[in-house]
Amino acid sequence: MPNPQLSLVGAGPGDPELITLKAINTIRQANVILYDALVNQDLLQYAAPGALTQFVGKRYGCHALSQREINDLIVEMAYAHGHVVRLKGGDPFIFGRAVEEIEAARKAGIPVTVVPGISSALAVPAMQMLPLTCRGTAESLWITTGTTRTGDISGDIRLAAQSTATVVILMAMSRLAEIMDIFAANGKEYTPVAIIQNGTTAEERFITGTVRDIALVAEAEGITNPAIIVVGEVVNVRAQLLEMLQERHEYRNVITGNEERQARM
Repeated sequence: MPNPQLSLVGAGPGDPELITLKAINTIRQANVILYDALVNQDLLQYAAPGALTQFVGKRYGCHALSQREINDLIVEMAYAHGHVVRLKGGDPFIFGRAVEEIEAARKAGIPVTVVPGISSALAVPAMQMLPLTCRGTAESLWITTGTTRTGDISGDIRLAAQSTATVVILMAMSRLAEIMDIFAANGKEYTPVAIIQNGTTAEERFITGTVRDIALVAEAEGITNPAIIVVGEVVNVRAQLLEMLQERHEYRNVITGNEERQARM
């Protein structure tokens, strides 16, 4: 009889090299892999021969399965086949609905382990030489979703807009203009903003602007989900870093992605 178990595994932000060794080893041990929309499918090469792989991803306006259906599938697959890996983009505990899946597994008597991943909220700006904290510029960091389960703008956005912290907003492109209006209403009209679409992948795109104009820039450039929004003075620190690296001939195509990384992909 199969030995049912569930592993929630973080796949990292998109670049297949930005995954942990522990995550790869766990994938190799799986009998079933249920993977999300933001998971780089190159990672499925680590699956054992004969392992079942199934896409269960969710994106704005397009769900392969509901969360309840995913929960039921995890339990069904675990009892039918054994070790299920739930492969999630970024880190399972950063807006990954991991708690709901753990609860479903526990109710079914299935043991659960978690393998942390590199969150896109941290890695995507870092790959663009964009520091989220910087002494003298930003003392703290907010990471927030743009919208709640009901589709309303998160109330935390209003609190974050009143602070001097760097604000990283995920899953928010559909409400970008409204969110920027909140920042503008809190005196942040000229605060710099960066948006990174498809971060750490060969399709990565990067734009900058200010709170007052970034929605227009994003529309003109066709920037859509999946994207990360960074609001704060650290966006200007990035420009200073790039200028310094250019002077030292160490800067290489950061805006469109690292050339060597893209060549490997």
